[in-house]
Amino acid sequence: MLGVIDAGVHQFPVRATEQADPTSPVVILLPAMGVRASYYRPFIENLSRQGLTVVGFDFRGHGENRPRAARGVRFGYQDLVDDVADVVDLVSKHYPDAPRFLVGHSLGGQITMLYTASHPGRVQGAAVLASGSVWWRTFPGAQGVKNLVGTQLIAAMSTLLGYWPGWVFGGRQATGLMCDWARQGRTGRWALDGSTTDYEKALGALRLPLLTVSVDGDEFAPPSSMDHLAGKARQATRTRRHYGLSDAGADKLGHFGWVHRSAELSRWIGDWLASSADGVGRLGHVEPEPRA
Repeated sequence: MLGVIDAGVHQFPVRATEQADPTSPVVILLPAMGVRASYYRPFIENLSRQGLTVVGFDFRGHGENRPRAARGVRFGYQDLVDDVADVVDLVSKHYPDAPRFLVGHSLGGQITMLYTASHPGRVQGAAVLASGSVWWRTFPGAQGVKNLVGTQLIAAMSTLLGYWPGWVFGGRQATGLMCDWARQGRTGRWALDGSTTDYEKALGALRLPLLTVSVDGDEFAPPSSMDHLAGKARQATRTRRHYGLSDAGADKLGHFGWVHRSAELSRWIGDWLASSADGVGRLGHVEPEPRA
């Protein structure tokens, strides 16, 4: 175990699958909504075979992160961004000479974009996998209208109950998280409760290597949704890939299934990280970022 983050009510362990070389690139893996970090074990093993140190942890309310979402347990997107900041600080202490990268899936991809935009220079690149904007206009036809209605109903029910029980979608979640999610689904803009950061402006100024990978059969994050999320970082150096059935050697992939057929995707990520690390150079020691 790399360490334990103390975030007030929430304390959660951070675990690492390490390489012998302490200067090996470090991947910090951010999970999807409602998904435990342990689900990504096959993906972590494949990334490790690429010579990468992989750091993982559970988002608030999931897996080893307690307490679970409930009435009176309040957190939103900004809290997840702050948790990532703590994890990056921890990683920088343990691996001061290694380049650091975020790799996020679904919700983790959204948080990856928001963190890198609001904390420039803390990581050397970001990869967004099977992720995208929730904005209803980025989905084709009737699916967009269905998503608009669904996101707003979930936010309303979460507000009424004091948390989202996870019926049908997303797992058990805090009201604040689902309201942030639904707002972006309605407006197409990132404006987080409890934050003074202008995320739209910060994303527009973001300059770093960015890998985006859409996945065959992914109805939750089609390429149009991915393009809307990544397109906000218009100054980032984007590498766009699509992970198809032939790439994975699979009959079916989808929003979650790619994790179990991720060998070739991991090779893509390893190659991209190597080229990105060569481009930015190796890091020296970086002091943890002070926060108010």
